[in-house]
Amino acid sequence: MRKLAWLSALGVMLSSVALAQPPEINVLSPGVVYNAGLIDLAQAYSKKTGVKVTVKSDGMGKIVADIKGATPPADVMVLPVAFMDGMEAEGSIVADSRIDLGRVNVGLAVPKGGPHPDISTPAKLAAALKGGGTILYSDPANGSMEARVINDMLHRYPEFRGVKAKISIKGEGGEALVRGEGQMALQLICEILNHPELELVGPLPKELGAYIDASAAVSTRSAAPDQAKAFITYLNRPENEPVWRSRGMIRQ
Repeated sequence: MRKLAWLSALGVMLSSVALAQPPEINVLSPGVVYNAGLIDLAQAYSKKTGVKVTVKSDGMGKIVADIKGATPPADVMVLPVAFMDGMEAEGSIVADSRIDLGRVNVGLAVPKGGPHPDISTPAKLAAALKGGGTILYSDPANGSMEARVINDMLHRYPEFRGVKAKISIKGEGGEALVRGEGQMALQLICEILNHPELELVGPLPKELGAYIDASAAVSTRSAAPDQAKAFITYLNRPENEPVWRSRGMIRQ
């Protein structure tokens, strides 16, 4: 009887300890949103609510694989719209949990103090690039969605023929520009803003399609779907607009 009573008391104690643990949610995100305000808002949310938010940033292929099988499972997934459409079609997200976060444009970066050419139209952008020396961008062979967007733009539109473009084989295009490997870089605005040595000339013209739209949703594998939903709702609150905007995310 004593043993049974002891085991019962131990069970109650362990349950109490488990209940005392602060709630935690896991978020998977590509760098495009991680760098555009997500990590800042996750930290603010944790401070405000006591819920620990662990945000992991990775490449798209790894994120998709982790959503489907990683342990512990992700509670919140943040993905470009096309990838989120696929997850939704597969039934991998909780119904009615998806929200559109916004858009991050590709921008033109120059070294701090450098000239800011007019890039307001495709023709003016092409002229600026052709007259701007070596134009750096990230390697599309590494699976970077951003790099593929830039690479496709440079090769799809005839006005960009003659641009002296160079793929950075060591880090992002912006990082290569900081190292002095060229005169300009094409890079997601959220990443340009992370480099104090660089200045943003501006976003590329909208008609070129050089941007990434992103969404967030609760994973059907989540062990804490209510907490995950609350976090997504927080991300979408109007008072958080300045954080997104300051980091390069345009809310739609």
